[in-house]
Amino acid sequence: MVDFGADNPFAGAAHKLKEHYGIEVPISAVRTKTEAHAESMRKNTLLQTQMPERPGVPQLIAELDGSMIPEVEISPPGKGEPQVDRRKARKVKWTEARLCLAHEPGSVTPVFGASLAVLGGPEEAGAQLLHCAIRAGAGTATKLHCVGDGAPWIADQVELRFGLQARYLVDLYHVCEYLAPAAERIAGKETQAWMDKQKQKMKENRSSEVLHDLQPFLEDDTVGDSDAPVRACHRYIRNRPGQFDYQTALQSGLPMGSGEVESAHRYLIQARLKLSGAWWKIDNAAKMLALRVIRANDDWGAYWSGLHRHAAQN
Repeated sequence: MVDFGADNPFAGAAHKLKEHYGIEVPISAVRTKTEAHAESMRKNTLLQTQMPERPGVPQLIAELDGSMIPEVEISPPGKGEPQVDRRKARKVKWTEARLCLAHEPGSVTPVFGASLAVLGGPEEAGAQLLHCAIRAGAGTATKLHCVGDGAPWIADQVELRFGLQARYLVDLYHVCEYLAPAAERIAGKETQAWMDKQKQKMKENRSSEVLHDLQPFLEDDTVGDSDAPVRACHRYIRNRPGQFDYQTALQSGLPMGSGEVESAHRYLIQARLKLSGAWWKIDNAAKMLALRVIRANDDWGAYWSGLHRHAAQN
């Protein structure tokens, strides 16, 4: 039941139970059981937040990224207020789920971690990243190649958790998202050629030259940010010194982008928590996130074996 509920909408899980086993189970029962075990998994996941005293593997790749999932808030009636249709009292919005991974170069089985921004903030995401790295084999001599989308809090957490063991690289694709509109403003019909030239400079660690090329075209301070793509690009690169070492990444065969974790968002989080018409209470979303990570990390069997041992001892 929980196996089906982990991967399917609860109504779909109930249908699969009927289809595969001939058992009719109310949707509410599938939901209750799945969320109960998800909460147990969440509570029993203990993060390792201290780098172990061992050399560890020589190199790890670590990535961290966020994506949005649907959240619903249902306000209870105030004291003395009449009961109303709960659907009419709900507020829907989007909340950020943060996913991280770590693995050795060449490995196709990363260790995952996840958190909700509203519950733990950057500190929780950073703790998850460190836990992933330790599970992937990190030690005091391990070098970490960390990639993210340029959000300052990610770089801060990488420095806080790993210090000089890690180098943080801004995803080149996100840099290009700033370069592209600047190129249109500067180069006109030669946009692609100008863009390719600047991109090559970034790959050769010549970001100072890119800033120099942008400088003459900076919009006046009176121009709003929404209509100042050159200024936005210049500020983005200027404010992230030391985070564009693409040359070393290329020479070492390490990724310049965070596409791996962005792809993982789709199959690990969004495939279950971002279904059409589904909205989650924060607490339930956190439970399901923990359950999905347990499955992705191949800890599913260990969880159930632990339950069976506990039942046998009692």
